[in-house]
Amino acid sequence: MTTTGRRALLVAGAAAGATALAGCTSSPGGQPRRPSAADLEAERVARAEAALRLRSVTAARGLLERYDATLAAHPALAPRLNPLRRAVAAHAKALGEGGTSAGPTETPGGDGATAGPDGTASGAPGKTSGAGGTTAGAAGSAAAAASAKPAASPAPVRVAPDPRAALRELATAERTASDGHTAALLTAPPEYARLLASVAAAGAAHAYLLTEGARA
Repeated sequence: MTTTGRRALLVAGAAAGATALAGCTSSPGGQPRRPSAADLEAERVARAEAALRLRSVTAARGLLERYDATLAAHPALAPRLNPLRRAVAAHAKALGEGGTSAGPTETPGGDGATAGPDGTASGAPGKTSGAGGTTAGAAGSAAAAASAKPAASPAPVRVAPDPRAALRELATAERTASDGHTAALLTAPPEYARLLASVAAAGAAHAYLLTEGARA
């Protein structure tokens, strides 16, 4: 599914969530009633989860941009970086689509190969849902609100002219993203937390392969 398609789906989910909430806050006689404390809490939790997912996807896509910039600056590193780059792309896709039952894994190797036969992460993207559709509706609302804001042009990624320094920069970016995913585990729903843990572990393995693993 394209980014535009996912945004359209999220906007539709937001509208459906708003309609459902409006129905719940009206009495049979047509008189409005206030949402219950449980309704408000569910909405708060769902919005927090939507924000967490957005941060996770943003971090993964930022890392992918770093790989692309490094490959553009140092084409000779392609045989070494392409397998890792494919894995990071798979992570970003899985995080954006809501999680998997078995998250992507990595197996450190001498050439940076991943566990999958083509260098991509294992596990097919799946979906999670909240009770009564509240999570989906709130997630759509948060995403729709974010997409409504004018998107600022991302600053170009600067890459060190020395290949070894560029690899160190990539390793640092991998560790930063891995640490962020690990921190998000504390508030993530169970299935998404499993995905985050797997992506964080893969990032740590990538950082090793980009630095210490290269010396072996």
